[in-house]
Amino acid sequence: MRDIVLISDARVTSIPVEESGERMVDVRGRLWTDDRLADPGGAFAHLRLGLLTRLEEAQAQLPGGYRLLVVEGYRPPATQKEIFDGYSAELRTLYPEMSPTELRAAASRYVSPVEIAPHTAGAAVDLTLSTEDGTELDMGTPLNATPEQSGGACYTGAQGLSPEARHHRKLLGAALESAGLVNYPTEWWHWSYGDRYWALTTGSSAALYGPVSL
Repeated sequence: MRDIVLISDARVTSIPVEESGERMVDVRGRLWTDDRLADPGGAFAHLRLGLLTRLEEAQAQLPGGYRLLVVEGYRPPATQKEIFDGYSAELRTLYPEMSPTELRAAASRYVSPVEIAPHTAGAAVDLTLSTEDGTELDMGTPLNATPEQSGGACYTGAQGLSPEARHHRKLLGAALESAGLVNYPTEWWHWSYGDRYWALTTGSSAALYGPVSL
């Protein structure tokens, strides 16, 4: 786990954005969505077109009986900041000895600082696997479990998972990676395309998508 590059790392934040101008699209009707984090305006169900088409490719790679279930895509900057600030406050209470720099890094294991967040660019999606009847599959932790809540089991490569959960994570990862997405290793559910973390992971010189208004 020590080798994981966090999204707040200078190696990520220093990557430039060469905005493609690609449009945002509503994924509803093209992929299965879940409304647990739905907002009144439907922002949660929007992604950049390039990400959506790759998710459709990933869906086609899954064995019969399995479906991608999108929980959250685009996130307005104000919402992103609220989540980051709230989790930072929780960590500050738990670990009062942390410096501001350490606190920022620790918070970024679970939620990105707003200025680097791929969700605000429509470049990231939080998703899981379900059966054809909509039953969510065992992934080892609930989606959006923090490192503290899950004892670190939210990390994609966490040890100690059940064989079933490990199988499902590998199944999800194989399909998404084959379609060109990259995973944020502290969150098994978080995958992206075209953002700065994707650029770092793939060796691209620039990100394709920056913050966007819906």
